[in-house]
Amino acid sequence: MGRALVIGIAGGTGSGKTTVAEMIARELGRRRVAMLVQDNYYKDLAHLTFAERAAQNFDHPDAVDVELMAAHIAALREGRPIRVPTYDFATHSRRRKTNPMRPKRVIIVEGILVLAVEELRSLMDVKLYVDTDDDIRFIRRLRRDMVERKRSMESVVEQYLRTVRPMHHEFVERSKRWADLVLPWRDLNPAAVGMMIQMVRGFLRRRVPRAVGG
Repeated sequence: MGRALVIGIAGGTGSGKTTVAEMIARELGRRRVAMLVQDNYYKDLAHLTFAERAAQNFDHPDAVDVELMAAHIAALREGRPIRVPTYDFATHSRRRKTNPMRPKRVIIVEGILVLAVEELRSLMDVKLYVDTDDDIRFIRRLRRDMVERKRSMESVVEQYLRTVRPMHHEFVERSKRWADLVLPWRDLNPAAVGMMIQMVRGFLRRRVPRAVGG
């Protein structure tokens, strides 16, 4: 089928990256899209005490197992299957379970730092940055962490002020300079979505003719 098209989607925590990624997958046809998420590639901290794990800066590029993630992107891009690690945010450690992933026509790589790290960025054909106001992103993160990760409001706020906000300004927001398209994203943005899909389809036509209808 030829080399797969790799789409990188970055943006701050709670920006709407996952929503955008799902929209692209739906438009292009889910059976043709594989989704690789940065959250699964945090380094395993099982060798540390729980207090030491909780104190780690998860918003710095050093927290990500870049070597493994880059190797997996390269493998999928060249048509080779991988086994994706899974990460337990409750214990800040990598689970034993891995999930098989087969190569597809399109590989979507999503995460806050995927454009900030050159080793990952260099493997991408299309780079998108989802740009959402800080207050909206914080509210979304607060809701997610309290509901899905069972964290207290105080712990979410403390982490946001200690690492999330400063790392966003130092690494994440600056990575938009590498984006081919910056998507303003407060609520659904039909014009930006349409532009994004057309750009992706254009890349696909040049890379894998007729791979995705039209």
